[in-house]
Amino acid sequence: MATNIKRSTFDEFGYVHGPLKWAIAFTAALGAILEVIDTSIVNVALTDIQASLGATITEVGWVVTGYAIANVVLIPLSAWLGDYFGRKTYFIFSLIGFTIASVLCGLAFNLPMLVISRILQGLCGGGLLAKAQAILFETFPPAEQGLAQAVFGVGVIAGPAIGPTLGGFLVDGLGWRWIFFVNIPFGIVAVAMSLVFLPKDKDNSQTQNQAVDWFGIGFLVIAIGSIQTLLEEGEKEDWFSSGFISTLAVASAIGLGLFIWQELRIAHPAVDLRVLRHRSLAAGSFLSAVVGMGLYGALFAVPIFAQSVLHFTATQTGLLLAPGALASAIVMVLLGKLSTKIDARILIAVGAVGTSGVMFQLAAITPQSGTDDLFWPLVWRGAFTVLMFLPLSLATLGGLPKQDISAGSGFYNLTRQLGGSIGIALLTTLLNRREAFHRAILLAKLTPYDPETNQRLDALNSALQSQGMDATTAQQQALALLSQTVDTQAAVLSYADCFRVVGIAFLCSLPLLLFLGKGGAGAKAPMGH
Repeated sequence: MATNIKRSTFDEFGYVHGPLKWAIAFTAALGAILEVIDTSIVNVALTDIQASLGATITEVGWVVTGYAIANVVLIPLSAWLGDYFGRKTYFIFSLIGFTIASVLCGLAFNLPMLVISRILQGLCGGGLLAKAQAILFETFPPAEQGLAQAVFGVGVIAGPAIGPTLGGFLVDGLGWRWIFFVNIPFGIVAVAMSLVFLPKDKDNSQTQNQAVDWFGIGFLVIAIGSIQTLLEEGEKEDWFSSGFISTLAVASAIGLGLFIWQELRIAHPAVDLRVLRHRSLAAGSFLSAVVGMGLYGALFAVPIFAQSVLHFTATQTGLLLAPGALASAIVMVLLGKLSTKIDARILIAVGAVGTSGVMFQLAAITPQSGTDDLFWPLVWRGAFTVLMFLPLSLATLGGLPKQDISAGSGFYNLTRQLGGSIGIALLTTLLNRREAFHRAILLAKLTPYDPETNQRLDALNSALQSQGMDATTAQQQALALLSQTVDTQAAVLSYADCFRVVGIAFLCSLPLLLFLGKGGAGAKAPMGH
């Protein structure tokens, strides 16, 4: 195999021909998978971390928030950092930093150390996701982009489902620290593969001699950091009734305005916003945000429903999501061979309509719903999401000139991550507001003058007294049980509302397909770079 890899060649456009391209693909994909899994793996361990480190619920939430903020700030900078330090050098540096940060997270003896280590992990992880996708677009010729992006997409799509599954097993079996230690062997393997397989960096002396856009970087940190913090903490702080959230909103607006002004006025910006002149990138990035809302938002709602309403354990919740992740991986591989032959817009439309249908199917949940009721909807969700993700990547980035792919990939991945954060923030708020609404409606019907209410209380009273309770205690318990039933029904109705909103959002995004190119079906080799 080593001999075959050495025989691999580079064509006039810089694309790789031979086995080396697949070694590069798996190297880049492994780095991306590490980053995506760590986005969600911590969620199932927060309760254990809270108990172990003596933190409050609000404090321990920063273990997730700190990672998300750092991650989303670095993604748009990954193109410039890759150009400045060299693509291979920066990717390996990110892998090493991510692995070391994982060790520090596992060894954390208090919450501040864990949060700081997670921020470091997020900063290093931000360089892996967009860079991995850009490496694949720059390595594979257009006719083979489908399979290459399928390798990358398996991790990005399946990662959010694999994270809670793996995290549940590790937390229940070994303890929360192992959700970080598990990264060590994979990080070492990824670094070794990168050293061996990634092509040498090109001469970047011209980029290094350019002045660093410190103002642009600073404005980006203020803008994206404030937006991400606002989305992560908004519901906890009751949104704009909080001075903290209002300050973040003002800071994000000012920071974003100054960032756009700075990046468009200088010749060598830290983030090249001029790539948005490509219509497919602008429309695809916006659609990517919608896909992010559906991918991460819906996947966020299902585990909470399973644990809060169905009372699943972390491991059971992970196993519930696993078949959907497997379906995503299978469809991703199958679609990789076909995506360059079919108009991407058709595949995205089928995926959006199919995912919308699944969301409306999930909206039919009841308190009696179980694993059997959720199995096929979640499997179909995994399959249909792939029909959007893979063709959308090809339609958005496949037609870009090679010199714009790195910057375009950073912006595209940023919108998906922000879309996921927006989706989770909106659905969290919607869940709380609709649950209060449905509870008020249900309680309005439960009056002492309602025959059905009295019959239900009498039946509960009789059942409790037959178990040996005195009349007064039985009456109190009957009222408590009735209240609990109302809470459960209100929660189920609010989750159903959330699934419907996600379904409607996908349908409303369909007109954006008119602005996309054909993707893989219309891909042609570039005339030069």
